[in-house]
Parts: sequence; structure tokens; C-alpha cells
Amino acid sequence: SAPEILSMEERMHELESRIHDAGVSEEDLIALNHSYASLRHAYEQKDGYSLRSRCKGILIGLGFSEDEFTRPADVLSGGQKTRLALGQLLLQQPDLLLLDEPTNHLDMKAILWLESYLSNYRSALMIISHDRYFIDKVANRIVEIEHGRTTDYYGNYSFYTEHKQLRREIEEKHYANQQKDIKHQEEVIRKLRSFNREKSIKRAESREKALNKIDRMDKPLTLHDTMHFQLTPHVESGQDVLAVDGLEKSFGTLKLFNALEMDIKKGERIGLLGENGTGKSTLLKILTGNMTADNGDIRFGSKVQVGYYDQEHGMLESHKTLFDEISDTYPALTQTEIRNSLAAFLFTGDDVYKTIDTLSGGERGRLTLAKLILSESNFLILDEPTNHLDIISKSILESALRHYAGTILFVSHDRYFVNQVATRIVELENGAAVSYYGNYDDFMEKKADRNAAPSGISLQSRSDSANGASTANKKDWLKEKENKARKQKMERQLAQAEDSILELEEEIENIDEKLSLEEVYTDHEKTMALTDKKGKLQAALEDAYALWTEAQEALE
Repeated sequence: SAPEILSMEERMHELESRIHDAGVSEEDLIALNHSYASLRHAYEQKDGYSLRSRCKGILIGLGFSEDEFTRPADVLSGGQKTRLALGQLLLQQPDLLLLDEPTNHLDMKAILWLESYLSNYRSALMIISHDRYFIDKVANRIVEIEHGRTTDYYGNYSFYTEHKQLRREIEEKHYANQQKDIKHQEEVIRKLRSFNREKSIKRAESREKALNKIDRMDKPLTLHDTMHFQLTPHVESGQDVLAVDGLEKSFGTLKLFNALEMDIKKGERIGLLGENGTGKSTLLKILTGNMTADNGDIRFGSKVQVGYYDQEHGMLESHKTLFDEISDTYPALTQTEIRNSLAAFLFTGDDVYKTIDTLSGGERGRLTLAKLILSESNFLILDEPTNHLDIISKSILESALRHYAGTILFVSHDRYFVNQVATRIVELENGAAVSYYGNYDDFMEKKADRNAAPSGISLQSRSDSANGASTANKKDWLKEKENKARKQKMERQLAQAEDSILELEEEIENIDEKLSLEEVYTDHEKTMALTDKKGKLQAALEDAYALWTEAQEALE
């Protein structure tokens, strides 16, 4: 450990002083040299010579400047003290490192450094974190605690989300199949008993004994406290949704935008990124008319209807009740429709009569989302929409936005959310907008390539309107359009396969019911014909499941 290494350093310095003491005897000198050699060997084994460089690397990685290295700990801010405590822990390199929300109080550069550090950590880690992207990069095993029990998933967060859904679907299907089989057996037993013959009664009793021996599955637990909604535009916009030309905005001597240009096409989902203070939220406020630009032109396309999610929830009137907030905004809705809309966002019963000023941040976020859904807009502008949402609610929102038929421009610090939703990243940098097609992972890869390019060579135009960028953007947009068409085709195939599965399972169930009838199972020819037909249907069902799996994998 670091304290042990520092203690060894101090002891080595003491030995060095005694060795160089002119008054020391030859016998003592031999003993001192032997002790020093042993201590130095132990020091080297513990990698003592790299301690100070490791300490410096950790401090810089966690956001401390070299000028701050000599500052007393008691004058640091609360966030700095938290980062310092984390640095002390990392320096010790324990066999088991327990971290509770380690990305709190870290800026993006420090989080990226910590991800890299922990990804290469040689000992065991156990981490609690709501930063899903961080977990995705660092973890190789997820332990979920749900309904009082733990479930292991041996992979990262993306693996967990995929296999959790798959496991739930399998459990629900197995439970449904067992319930169907139990119901069928109970019906057969009832019918056999109704025949009131000794032979049929014995068969009924035999079936009943077999039924009682079945290891019955518990009904899979479902979460009832989650949002459920769908985003549907009222009308379809034109192909050109937004064009921004020569946008400028300053606050005193601080110039945020310098002739900023940006184009948005129908169906794009654009994540707006940039360092703090680059003007992300300011740009959204200008686009929604909540702030005035100093110069520039903003043009919305044909039939564009804007819906705005404000992270500060400034569009909510604090003195109103939830019910009145919806009713006053959408007067055409009935009481039942208003209650149903609020219930979709977990506001039920007397909750609808709470005043907005009594709501928590998360509740205000859900109410703002409810208003956004009811707007039926075809261009959503979202400012930090996942703030105060739990992980399940974030996942539901991500899914809704991915299936949204309109256009989206959003700001978010939630990198996992950006990765799941975005089809293009626009980064605000030095007063301009730099565009990268793809999600957050693609953005990080392309930006790394851009930064690695020789001086004077740009891998990406700094303006969407430049000739080279326009050609590239058009190709990327056509590719995105082609991918969207392929996705819609796969979704149709998936729906057709699901319909076939339901129809085939219903036909097989009908045959099973017929086979349980006395007039059928006592007739050899009828039984053989139905059994043969059932075999063909089961083969067709297997093919339908194979098609469903193929379409599902293609979509993923």
C-alpha cells in the first residue's frame, strides 16, 4: 500500500544517512548495507519507484492541476475532497475495490479517464452507479436486485438489458404455456368425469394425479410502477425540418456562436454535445423562441410542429394542479382522457389534484413529458430529458424515441441515452457546429481519428454547408434512409411472423381439444388424421419461430 511504501522510503533515507556517517564502524557499515539492500529489494517489489508518478497520474486524471498538488486538503471544496478520497483509494490498489457512484462530482474528462483506469484494473471491482455508459464500459458482470432477490448476468450493461428482456420473455412464455397445458388437462379431466363411465373416470383420476405432480411455475413478477406511452406525430413534416444560417449569440464579452450553421432533415435524431458553457441549452432556447439571437436566420420546414422539453420545467405553472395544467393546455380532452394521460406517467387517484409547486424534480419531469406526448408534435426539442428519471423510465423513454416517426434534437449528459437514441451527433466547439453521423460510440471514434489527423488537415468540415460536408451529409442521409426502409421491412416481417405464430398455436390448440373428445379418440382414422395435421402445423410453427428470430436479430 502507499503508506507502507512511504514508510519504507523514510526508512531507506535513514539508512542512507547512517551509511554516509563517517563515524560508523566497518562492522556496522556491513550490517547497514545489508539492511538497505533488503529494504530496497522489497521497495522495488512493491513498485515503490513509480508511486509518485502514479500519484501524479491519478490526481491529474481526476481533474486536479499540478498547482493544486500542494494545497491543504481542508481548504478543498466538497467535490474536490470526494475526488481526492477516490484518488487515495485508487492509489492503494486493494484486492477488492468498492465504489458507490464514483462518477459523481467528476467532469467528462475525468469520467473518461476513470473508465479507462478501471477497465484495466487487475483486481476485483464492485460498483454501484446510475451512469449506464460507465457501467457498460467497465463491468463484465451485472448483479440485479429486484423483488428481494438477486439475478446474475455475465456481461456488461448492454448484455444485461438484452438478456433481461429475453429472460423475461422466456419466463412469461413458459408460464403461459404451462397455464395453457394445465387448463387443457383440467378440461379433459372434467370431460372424462362427465362421461360417468368407470373407464373414463379411471383415466380422469390418472390424469389428475399426473397433473398434481407438476412443478408449477410462479407467475413472473411484473413492474406496475413504470411509465407507458407512445410518441405519435399528428402530421408528417416536410423533408427539410430546420435550417440555421449565420447564427450569432453573445453574453457580454463571451461569444457563444460565431456564424453557426446547421441543417436537420426529417427522421433524424440529433444529439447536441459540447463542453459546459458552449451554449447547448441556449441554442435550444433560441430555436424554441425562448431567447433571441444577436444575428442569423432560423427557418423551419413545411408542416413542422415543435414540441419542447425544458429541463428547468419553466413552462409549468406552479400554482396549478396537474389536472388543470393538462386541461388548460389541451381543453378538448375529456376528464377520462386527462386522467388516463396522467396515469401513463404514474399520476393516479388524488395525485392529479396536487399543485405543481409540491412536486419533486422527477415528478415535474414526468408531467412535462406527459404534456409533450399530448402535443403530438413532429419535431421534438429536448433539454436533458432523462434528468431525475429512474433507469427503467429512461429505458422506456429511449425505446419510445427510437420508434418515434418524427425528428428529434436533444441535449443530454447521459451518454448511454445518447448512444441509444442518436443517429447523428452535432458538437458545439469554438462557436461552430461540427457534425458526426452515428451514435455516441461512432462520435468518439471519429473524433479520435479527427484529433489524430496531421496539423492543417480536417477530417470533418466545421460547417454543414461546406461543399465536401454537404456531399458527405447527403450520402450519409441516403444511407440512413435506406437503413430506415430495411428496418421497416424487418418490422413488417416480424409482425407477420408473430401473426402466423398466434394462428398456428390456436389451430394446434383446437386440434388438442378435438383429440380429447371421446368420439374422436375412439375413432382411429380421425385420430390419425388429426395427429398428422398437428405434426404439419407444429413444423410450420417451428418455421414461423425461426423467421421471427431471424427478423428480431436483424432488427437488433
